[in-house]
Amino acid sequence: MKRPAETSMIAVALLTLTLGGAALAQDRISISSNWGNITAELADNAAARALADMLPLTIEMDDHLRQEKTGNLPAALPAASRQREFSAGTLGLWSSGDFVIYYRDGRVPQPGIVILGEVQGDVSVFDRPGKVTIKIERE
Repeated sequence: MKRPAETSMIAVALLTLTLGGAALAQDRISISSNWGNITAELADNAAARALADMLPLTIEMDDHLRQEKTGNLPAALPAASRQREFSAGTLGLWSSGDFVIYYRDGRVPQPGIVILGEVQGDVSVFDRPGKVTIKIERE
């Protein structure tokens, strides 16, 4: 016979696995455009969760400094920790409403960017001059 503590621990473990699996599925997004499609894993922070709650979104992106595509979100995202370094495939937030897809490695000035996620695969579809309209959806 199982003791109550063992039963409780098993129940908590099963609940964690069940909820964890559902949460992981919601952490993936797809970004599509006429240039190609990519998927990304969202970061574990308040800004990324707020972005996921806005989806689906369509954003017109401009090229900036031949390293990134930037576009305006319909509403500001909450603050989160920032960093200055980024790599090709980083999804970021410059100011509270500026969504960025980095297609080259680099560094930004202070205050840095909020990391929203990381592209899984080849982000080079965005490595070309000009504007592009993207659609972001949950996977």
